[in-house]
Amino acid sequence: MQTGVPIATTSGITRVAVAPEMGNPSSSETPNTVQRIGVPREVFPGEKRVATVPDVVGKLIKLGFTVSVESGAGDAANMSDDAYRAAGATVVEGAAQLWASSDIVFKVRAPTAEEVALMHEGSTLVSFIWPAQNPELLKQLAARKVTVLAIDALPRTLSRAQKMDALTSQAGVAGYRAVIEAANAFGRFFSGQITAAGKVPPAKVFIAGAGVAGLAAIGTAASLGAIVRANDTRAEVADQVVSLGGEFVKVEYEEEGSGGGGYAKVMSEGFQQAQRAMYAKQAKDVDIIITTALIPGKPAPKLITAEMVKSMKPGSVIVDMAAEQGGNCELTEPGQAVVKHGVTIVGYTDLVSRLSTQSSTLYATNLFRLAEELCKTKDGIINVNMEDDAIRGLTVTKEGNITWPPPAPKLPAAPAAPAVKPAAVVAKPKGGHGQSSAPASGTRTAVMFGVAALLFWLIGASAPKEFLAHFTVFVLACFVGYMVVWNVKPALHTPLMSVTNAISSIIAIGALVQISPIAGAVDRPDELIRWVAAAGIVLTAINMFGGFAVTQRMLAMFRK
Repeated sequence: MQTGVPIATTSGITRVAVAPEMGNPSSSETPNTVQRIGVPREVFPGEKRVATVPDVVGKLIKLGFTVSVESGAGDAANMSDDAYRAAGATVVEGAAQLWASSDIVFKVRAPTAEEVALMHEGSTLVSFIWPAQNPELLKQLAARKVTVLAIDALPRTLSRAQKMDALTSQAGVAGYRAVIEAANAFGRFFSGQITAAGKVPPAKVFIAGAGVAGLAAIGTAASLGAIVRANDTRAEVADQVVSLGGEFVKVEYEEEGSGGGGYAKVMSEGFQQAQRAMYAKQAKDVDIIITTALIPGKPAPKLITAEMVKSMKPGSVIVDMAAEQGGNCELTEPGQAVVKHGVTIVGYTDLVSRLSTQSSTLYATNLFRLAEELCKTKDGIINVNMEDDAIRGLTVTKEGNITWPPPAPKLPAAPAAPAVKPAAVVAKPKGGHGQSSAPASGTRTAVMFGVAALLFWLIGASAPKEFLAHFTVFVLACFVGYMVVWNVKPALHTPLMSVTNAISSIIAIGALVQISPIAGAVDRPDELIRWVAAAGIVLTAINMFGGFAVTQRMLAMFRK
């Protein structure tokens, strides 16, 4: 026997969601009706995030969906039930009612066995699934004949998929929080200070792994004033480390470390030995180590040995961001912060959840962008298009069939090779005996200087002395200006040009002379010249003050 659950929609019309019988799952909606997105409360211990936030609920409704949220789902992320109601969502009491009435379920953590049992045939789940690590979960979901989109399986190499990339958004939050946890456990300032009580040296931070989380940690630690060093197996991230204020520490071993999908690969034993030697050296010198190394589908590599921990200074801190996958440090205890050999080892597995409001907002935005791709018609009905590389990569089960792993994404066709033009036949100069007719570069330069010298002589022979003085200053100014700009870093060209532009506005003095003639002069300038000079003063003043203002704002971008 089936029971009908009345649910009030945002349009004021009451619809009945049918709860399926045990062992007889059925969809609560026909394929042609508006689909309902359900957001349950996360049941994973310590998980504070929620899959959507009130600010995003309104955007989902504009796509045509109706939205239900389980009561209390957003409490840990500071999202009240009243806020969801105000945004247009329906607040549902109890997980069973929410799962039964939802056509699409947005979640953060992978569903438990109890939650899988609540799903009905034909529904769709969007969540972190980690299909490589959870093959049994895939079988359970397939048995329920549901469609599952694993947000962690998104092909990250597709540029159009970046707006849906929840792994990146959550890793950025985790990297920031790792530095905050390190600062909390560290007994000193991050930035160096000179006070009446003495000099405080800056903290030294070493970050192992410069992926998204690592780069976020580098930027945060550098902004707090620490001396930041980082290492990664991928040499191409060195410039990114430097741009964020860090120093890239290179392993003295040549091997390419880029893996598929933007991840690092497992390195050779020779490289790993050289890497361990470098880590051992850094461990003795730095105050804080933050490790971020993960390889998809495999346990976290052990980078920091017990001997390295023993060699660190008392009061040092290690934040192991890979603790949930076993940890990068041999002494890490997942979920705990412990002190061993005088070193605090932070192995929290809920770094992202400790910033639940921010991480929930970013995650909700990722899922909304995915909903836009699934519902391009904005009619409240999703279309899991298996011809779309991004959607195909996400889909791990489709209507009960396991579709993971996906096929390799289609590569764009290589551009056609340009037609080879026949080589031009160079005619020999007459009487040249095969020698080139083009003058040598040295001869060309000598001719140019000779012509320039002749022009200067002609000007000097016929021009008045006053003109020669101004002309000499003009030539020298051009030469000095060229040399100054040529020897400045390209990144500083714009602020340099703005300030030199402001300084060059000395022309305002000439305009002032025209407006106020020298005392004792008989002739006074006519009104036209005075008005032109006044306009020149106004424009030059804008140029001067504006140039300095732009310079200050741009130079501020290059300061810590």
